[in-house]
Amino acid sequence: MTDPIISIKNLRKQYGPKQVLRGIDLDVYPGQVLGYIGPNGAGKSTTVKILCGLQTDFSGTVMVRGIDIRQDPVGVRQYIGYVPESADLYDVLTASEFLHFMGALYGLPKDTCDNRIQKMMGAFGMAANLDQRIDTFSKGMRQKVLLVSSLLHNPDIIILDEPLNGLDANSVIMVKVDLQACARRQNVLYCSHMMDVVEKVSDRIVLINDGRIVADGSIESLKQQGDQSLEQIFSQLTNNGMQGHAADDLMRAFEP
Repeated sequence: MTDPIISIKNLRKQYGPKQVLRGIDLDVYPGQVLGYIGPNGAGKSTTVKILCGLQTDFSGTVMVRGIDIRQDPVGVRQYIGYVPESADLYDVLTASEFLHFMGALYGLPKDTCDNRIQKMMGAFGMAANLDQRIDTFSKGMRQKVLLVSSLLHNPDIIILDEPLNGLDANSVIMVKVDLQACARRQNVLYCSHMMDVVEKVSDRIVLINDGRIVADGSIESLKQQGDQSLEQIFSQLTNNGMQGHAADDLMRAFEP
C-alpha cells in the first residue's frame, strides 16, 4: 500500500486552558483533493498552521513526506504551497517584484521564475498588472497573487484556506478546474465553508467539530447516511439543531 504523504497521529493543541485539537488522526494519500471542513473554531486553521510549520507547540506526531515537522519544519515547507485565509502582502512592491521575491525564497532560477510568473498571472488575466503596485489591487486581485505565489515552486502539497475569498465568478470557476488538474500530480488540502465547492472538487471529505474528526469519507459514502447534501450533513453533525433556534431568536428581535 502507498505510504501517506501526510500522516497525523493524536494531534492535540491548546491555547491556554482552551483545547482546540483533541486527538486528530489523519492519513492523506497521494493524488487526493481533501476537503477539510468544519464550523468556525473547530480547529481547521490550527491544523493547517501546524502542517505548514507555523506552530510547533503541539503534542502528537505530524509527518509530511516522511519528515517529522517538529524536527525539520523548514525542510517540510519546500513541499508545501500555502494560501492562508487572510494575509498581508508587501503593498509597496509590484506584483512582479513580490512574486520574484517569493521565487527567490524557494531557490527558483530567475528564468524559471520569470516563465512561471508570466504564464500563471496570464492565466488569471493579470499579465497587464504585473508592474502595478499591490496597494492598487482589489481583494480579488490580491488573492490571485497569493494563489500564484503558493504554486510557483511546484509543491507536492497545496494547502488552501478559503482560497476563493474575493474572487469573481470566472476566477472561481478557473480555480475549481485548476484544483482538479493539480490533483493529478499533487495533493490538495482544501479548507472552506463553501460546501458546494468542497462537494464538487473533493475526493474525500473530513469534517472536524470541536477539535475532533466526526466524519471521514467520500461524498458518496457520507450521503449513504441519507439522501442529503453536504451542507445538510454538515449541519446535522455540527449544529445539533441550533440553527433553527438562532433563526427564531433573530426574528424575535423585531417583535415589540
